[in-house]
Amino acid sequence: MKKAAIIMGSDSDLPVVRKAAEVLKTFGVPFEMRVMSAHRSPAEVADFAKNARANGFGVLIGAAGMAAHLAGALAANTTLPVIALPVKAKALEGIDALLSSVMMPPGVPVATVGIDCAANAGYLAVQILAVSDDELAGKYEDFKAAQHAKNLEADKKMQETVKEI
Repeated sequence: MKKAAIIMGSDSDLPVVRKAAEVLKTFGVPFEMRVMSAHRSPAEVADFAKNARANGFGVLIGAAGMAAHLAGALAANTTLPVIALPVKAKALEGIDALLSSVMMPPGVPVATVGIDCAANAGYLAVQILAVSDDELAGKYEDFKAAQHAKNLEADKKMQETVKEI
């Protein structure tokens, strides 16, 4: 199975990013977590991205706040899929990171999840890896089926509640 990488611009992003790691762990996806900044350690970011495929990775998650150039820096240096995880910062509540993530130049695409939506970054990484991994695809199908059943059960309970109103 290919690995996922979770790269965060600062260790202060860990409380948010942890949810992506938990999703990957739930599905049995091997992953590495690193702290590398597009601005403070750009050579290391580029080197990591350039060698990611050879090092067994199949998808990269770049989590950063403020200018949030990390995902773009990763995408500029790899042909692997990159997921941007914009992280909320104090000044603009994460809008700056979101806009930095979605406004990429042509030819350097970055998939972007919502601000602080680390779980969705993990789920998207699982889906990407499942394209070429039937076992992982089966696990994800089971997960989706369980979500479906839970939703139907919630609706059933709601119908009973409505009768009581």
